[in-house]
Amino acid sequence: MRFTLNGKPVEIDDGLSDTPLLYILRNDFQLNGPKYGCGVGECGACTIHLDGLAARSCSIPAGNVAGKSIVTLEGLAEGSKLHPVQQGFIDEQAAQCGYCANGMIMTLVALFNRLPNASAQQIKSELAFNLCRCGTHLEILRAAEKARAIVAGGPP
Repeated sequence: MRFTLNGKPVEIDDGLSDTPLLYILRNDFQLNGPKYGCGVGECGACTIHLDGLAARSCSIPAGNVAGKSIVTLEGLAEGSKLHPVQQGFIDEQAAQCGYCANGMIMTLVALFNRLPNASAQQIKSELAFNLCRCGTHLEILRAAEKARAIVAGGPP
């Protein structure tokens, strides 16, 4: 079974078609951005981009991605230049334990790809189903605001 992973064509054994995509990404491709959180697609820790849309990789059978494009946290940077959302998380110290960071970042990147000028309310609505147990919500929102300004072409 073939698909594109972070811009590169890859192949996995057809016998893995029922395996959750998260396991394939972490175990077979050593991509540790997506995390196992709940296993049922509720917390957002495993979020990836599937054909440009944010998707929960823990609840997607690997067989469903044949011929599709997947981007993980590791595939967001352009060379050594981080995506503005990634940089915003660093600049605003928006990760305490870091477990939710993958889902928050991937969700925000997908949002800004669709709506570069997303409002503060749209940002909050988009992040509503990404759980953060550490309470860095204010820092995450500041990182999102900073990234939005950069993505939309303004000063951070």
